[in-house]
Amino acid sequence: MADLGAGPGRIVSLVPSVTESLLAWSVRPVAVTRFCEHPELPAVGGTKDPDLAAIIALEPDLVVVNDEENRRPDADALTAAGVPLHVTHVESVDDVDPCLDALAAAVGVERPATERAAFARLAATAPAESEQTRTAFVPIWRRPWMTMNRATYGASVLARLGVRGLFDDAADRYPTTTLETVAALGPDLVLLPSEPYPFRERHRDELAALAADVRLVDGQDLFWWGVRTPDALDRLRQSIGA
Repeated sequence: MADLGAGPGRIVSLVPSVTESLLAWSVRPVAVTRFCEHPELPAVGGTKDPDLAAIIALEPDLVVVNDEENRRPDADALTAAGVPLHVTHVESVDDVDPCLDALAAAVGVERPATERAAFARLAATAPAESEQTRTAFVPIWRRPWMTMNRATYGASVLARLGVRGLFDDAADRYPTTTLETVAALGPDLVLLPSEPYPFRERHRDELAALAADVRLVDGQDLFWWGVRTPDALDRLRQSIGA
C-alpha cells in the first residue's frame, strides 16, 4: 500500500463503512464515529450528531461524509469552518467500485490489486432482473415496521443474490408497513438483519407466520458498502441459500 504522499494526512471519517475501508488500506483516521466499531480510535459523536467543535479542533486535512448517513447541516457547518470534505454517494453495488476509486484518490493511496480484481469479478457476474426468483421482506426497524425500496444499497445487494425486495416499488426509500400487509403480500423469505435494528433469534417467532423461511443475516454485510462488498455478497449468498 502506498503512503499518503501528497494526500491529506489527518482524516476524520464520519461513515462506518468508510472507516472500515480506510483501515483496510492502512489509513488510520484521527477520529471516527461511535458507530465505527473501533474503540481504539477517538470518537467524535455519531453519524447524525457529530461533535463539530471536536472535529474542527482536530484541524483535519479531510473529513469523509456520506450524503445519506450524515446530515447536510453538519457538512455545511464544517465547510463554513474551512474544513475540507470528501462526500461519498452509494445507492447500489455498481456504485461501490468508483466510489472507492474516488476515496482512494482523495486520501492519496493506491487500492490493492486483489481488491480491484474482486470488484472486476463482481461486475462480470451481475444477474439480470429476470433472475430475481424470490421475494423477501427485510425489516430495518420495528415499532413501526420499516423496510426499503429498490433505490437503496441493501436492495441492490439482494438483487445481486436473485432476491427481489417485497417493497422495491414503494415510493419512499424507507417505507413503513404492518405485518398484516406483509403477510398479504406473501414473501418467500423474511431476512432479519443484525442492524440497524438488532434483530435476534427471539424475533423469529414474531415473524414466523409471514414466510416459511425466516433467516437472520449480517446487517453489516447487507448495508455496509466498501472493501467488504465482494466477500459480503459471498457470505450473504451462503446465509440465504442463493
